[in-house]
Amino acid sequence: MRPNQDRRRIGLLLPSSNTTQELEFTRMLPDGITLHVARLPLREVAADATARVVEDIEGESRKLADANVDAIVLAATAPSSRNGLGYDKELIGRIEAASGRKATTASTALIQALTVMRVQRLAIAAPWSEPVNAMAAAFIEASGFKVLAHRAMGLVSNLEIGALSEQTAYEQGLAVDQPEAEAVMLACGNWLTLGIVGRLESAIGKPVLATNQVSLWAVLRLAGYHAPISGWGRLLRDHMA
Repeated sequence: MRPNQDRRRIGLLLPSSNTTQELEFTRMLPDGITLHVARLPLREVAADATARVVEDIEGESRKLADANVDAIVLAATAPSSRNGLGYDKELIGRIEAASGRKATTASTALIQALTVMRVQRLAIAAPWSEPVNAMAAAFIEASGFKVLAHRAMGLVSNLEIGALSEQTAYEQGLAVDQPEAEAVMLACGNWLTLGIVGRLESAIGKPVLATNQVSLWAVLRLAGYHAPISGWGRLLRDHMA
């Protein structure tokens, strides 16, 4: 039994070359929540690499279970959506079987967030390549939503993506937005987005979702945390319950 029953631990599975995710998760974490991380091998956001990244997902999940985490999230959109409808659930099954903990993925979290916010039509901006963006868009559409536009910056090196400024996310989000879109998604867990979510929501007058934001939202709820979290967009502020 833990000394403080209000304290929760969340486990984060992330690509090894990710340099921003721990920073963004830590910025959002409410009091009483601690972050515990395991890394999966990935240097380039390319089709073959996003397939190989999950090869040892069981081993890394077991390591997170050693820390007695309450829930685990694979916070990587491209690796969890690359094989179409149902692939995210397959990965969740592998994580849960290996760790004995509840689990989710970034792609699963996005679909849940769209459902909770009653969004049917969205636009997607991402820093990676157009083929990877098309795979993510296909997963979203197969899940029953309409992607009105998707825009990619064309980067392959994950270190280059991690070096991008938050302003690039703001500019790409503005550029991809469509009048008929009910939300804008900023996809990629290694893209700094957190600091501009509120500003972009104010500029376009609609919700902005980002990989790290939706991933934290989903894993906190799995861990039993439901209090509103302000400062990082409508999802965490209005939809934690």
